[in-house]
Amino acid sequence: MAGKALIFSAPSGSGKTTIVKHLLANNPDLGFSISASTRDRRGRTEQDGKDYHFLTPEDFKEKIDNDEFIEWEEVYAGNFYGTLKKEIERIWSEGQNVIFDVDVKGGINLKKYFGDKALAVFVKVPSIEILRQRLMERNTESEESLSRRLFKAKFEMSFQDKFDVVLVNEDLDKSLREAQHLYDQFKASP
Repeated sequence: MAGKALIFSAPSGSGKTTIVKHLLANNPDLGFSISASTRDRRGRTEQDGKDYHFLTPEDFKEKIDNDEFIEWEEVYAGNFYGTLKKEIERIWSEGQNVIFDVDVKGGINLKKYFGDKALAVFVKVPSIEILRQRLMERNTESEESLSRRLFKAKFEMSFQDKFDVVLVNEDLDKSLREAQHLYDQFKASP
């Protein structure tokens, strides 16, 4: 049984994860696609199989060789991320539509893969300066990683026209309502 795919992509710090969590909390017909990653867990709170499927680089490469990914990429040097086919099969077999929280390149690749069965939403902030503030407020970035993320964000914003919808996240409550409206329209469409 195949369902639909709702894809949220954005530069880091744009609010896509907050929007995705809100949609998941309010739509029991949505199932979250857990990405695979080779990066280290952040702190003690991240759990394997809940936040990510944490894999060794060797395991990740073996899954690539076995064609187990819909899409994958090396997001940062030595850190691979990807979408496992078995994740989508699991969610669809439970009668749910799948929702993704992925980086921009992953979002574009997923949209190509799912075609008309997907709605791809690009979430962005009104300006790079607001993005800088949001990332600094997280208190998780070194000056070097902040600079790297902002550079990448400027590049990623150049791909927003590859998405079905651009959602400007200036006011969170408004963005949450708009995201819900987009999903309601999408799931009602043939």
